[in-house]
Amino acid sequence: MTRRIADLLRNGQPNETVTVQGWVRTKREQKEFSFVEVNDGSSMAGLQVVVNQDVPGYAETIKRISTGASVEISGMLVESPAKGQRIELKADAIAVYGEADAETYPLQKKRHSFEFLRDIAHLRSRTNTLGAVFRVRNAAAAAIHNFFQERGFLWIHTPIISASDCEGAGEMFTVTGFDLTKVPLTDDKKVDYSKDFFGKQAYLTVSGQLEAEIMAMAFSNVYTFGPTFRAENSNTSRHLAEFWMVEPEMAFCNLQGDMELAEAFLKHVFQHVLETCSEDMEFFNERIDKSVLATADNIINNEFARVTYTEAISLLEKSGRTFEYPVQWGLDMQSEHERYLAEEYFKKPTIVTDYPAKIKAFYMRLNDDEKTVAAMDVLAPKIGEIIGGSQREERLDVLESRIQAVGLDPAPYWWYLDLRRYGTVPHAGFGLGFERLVQFMTGMGNIRDVIPFPRAPQEVEF
Repeated sequence: MTRRIADLLRNGQPNETVTVQGWVRTKREQKEFSFVEVNDGSSMAGLQVVVNQDVPGYAETIKRISTGASVEISGMLVESPAKGQRIELKADAIAVYGEADAETYPLQKKRHSFEFLRDIAHLRSRTNTLGAVFRVRNAAAAAIHNFFQERGFLWIHTPIISASDCEGAGEMFTVTGFDLTKVPLTDDKKVDYSKDFFGKQAYLTVSGQLEAEIMAMAFSNVYTFGPTFRAENSNTSRHLAEFWMVEPEMAFCNLQGDMELAEAFLKHVFQHVLETCSEDMEFFNERIDKSVLATADNIINNEFARVTYTEAISLLEKSGRTFEYPVQWGLDMQSEHERYLAEEYFKKPTIVTDYPAKIKAFYMRLNDDEKTVAAMDVLAPKIGEIIGGSQREERLDVLESRIQAVGLDPAPYWWYLDLRRYGTVPHAGFGLGFERLVQFMTGMGNIRDVIPFPRAPQEVEF
């Protein structure tokens, strides 16, 4: 029976007969036998296989095996005399599925830079670091679904193609069916989208929030978890053009409930990853960022600090620090300000609430002072904002005024306004960039290294 290597390393017992399938990491030939390390992606460690000369076809098979080759090996598990490994596999039969030319295979023993590995994204998942990243990513995704499903949330598949810009930012990819050599124009020389596939201009979505609000008005508690897109031309270590967002939306919920859910959510995801990917997280702590485990402990075992935006600005002004960006009430806080609060002042995750209305989105609920909105950002040490959310504006007249105040045309939001006409309720939600979370968990320096196939300016190979 074929067994996964992670299962064998944990549970395999001497004298068991097993079959493994995977890719060769190393081969060491001795006079009368060879050592072959095989990895199938299920764990950081591979399984050492001892291949004696009496294995059928030994000489020919060993010649065909090199780093990167794919194999199937059957045999018996035995106790390993080598230090650091409990068992090894004594081979009885080997089949080579695919050879790998040792002269041209790019993943050899030497340590490769992450920049180099991005150029061979079709092979980089076979490395220890990227393998660990994607196991952690998988565990985090499973934890996210478990968290919401256990609390009765409905998973909603919101559209990838949208007619509205949730944030009003305008940095969106246009979706069109036009032949770009024959784009129809209006009399005033603008693109005539009435003749396009959807009869109006359409985009790749920047957020599933507005559609999630629709579903929350029927199912109370829902969440989205899917791809979103930004056409922002930012070639940095923190930006992607395609990324995944997690966005819960809760009816009959206020800002307090929103904050409580966000804190419980982060604690749950970190705890699950530590429990299921302990070997990988220890690897990151040793090789990538020596504070990875301490960061996880800080998230899991501390109550998050809470402070209003006004209080936070006052703390920054009194800090005695010279910041690159100005600190002033009414200006958005930059990463350096957020990190000071979370890393140096509170020394733990911090939730900042009640931001000025002018720097936040139109859909956030206006507070009684009519200057601030019921918004909240969760700030994490080393990264700054990791979650952004708010109580939504459920009052029709106030929402209409807010849309007009930010210079948006209310017509495309007719359905969003309808939600306030028919059975409106207080509701709240937040958004979390999944890749930012994985980057934060693992300590990886570039967000392009925590998604299998990064999409960024001038980068779309596959």
